[in-house]
Amino acid sequence: MSVPEEMITLAQQLAELSAAVIRPYFRHALVIDDKNDHSPVTIADQEAERVMRELIQKIRPQDGIIGEEFGREREDAEWVWVLDPIDGTKSFTVGRALFVTLIGLLHHGKPVLGVINQPIQNERWLGITAQGAWFNGVPVVANQTSQLQAARLGTTGPQYLDVGAAAFARLSEQCRFSTYGGDGYLYAQVASGWLELVVEEGLKLHDFAALAPVVNGAGGRMSDWQGKDLDIYSEGRVLAAANPILHAAALPFFLNAV
Repeated sequence: MSVPEEMITLAQQLAELSAAVIRPYFRHALVIDDKNDHSPVTIADQEAERVMRELIQKIRPQDGIIGEEFGREREDAEWVWVLDPIDGTKSFTVGRALFVTLIGLLHHGKPVLGVINQPIQNERWLGITAQGAWFNGVPVVANQTSQLQAARLGTTGPQYLDVGAAAFARLSEQCRFSTYGGDGYLYAQVASGWLELVVEEGLKLHDFAALAPVVNGAGGRMSDWQGKDLDIYSEGRVLAAANPILHAAALPFFLNAV
């Protein structure tokens, strides 16, 4: 299906609005609180999500919203916005511009549009499933490398891999090299052809809803570890690859990992 132009415009507005909130807090002293899952949160996370929710409610009051900081509203709506105001809060709090704002849009529970926005470096990826992906308005296509031996593999950190740790290690041995760190930024790197594979587990809906349309829109393939397309019910074990051939080569490492 085609994503309505008004949705694309709103996604861009949400990126601009959240960036304006986040920038003044970057590399300034912040109170860092711990949530129930022990992940950090700051006023920047909360205020950025708050302004995005307010704009959605003003322009599209019929839509649902699922946000990392303030929960779920109308999650059974036809269109649901999924917000992660600062994906990579740890990077944000130590002054690294590797964090991103993630803005996803679900249609009947399936990710169809995603924005990965890096507000400090003014980098923005927009992806629309089956339509394309763009970096700062310019179309991007993921790398067509089809051999594992030539592929660069990324994950946020080995400490976040549990049941998939051994499989990741085996895959890493077959790849050109592995790199750590980046959270949602890793998937933007895949879309732009700077990285070929990303494997992670333990992600929540707000972590991956915006990422799949960007990777898939750029010609890549992002799925769960069973090879199924991601949706609102996915468990958060993901494999992103620069193209379907590379995805098919990497997937067997994880099919029996759970």
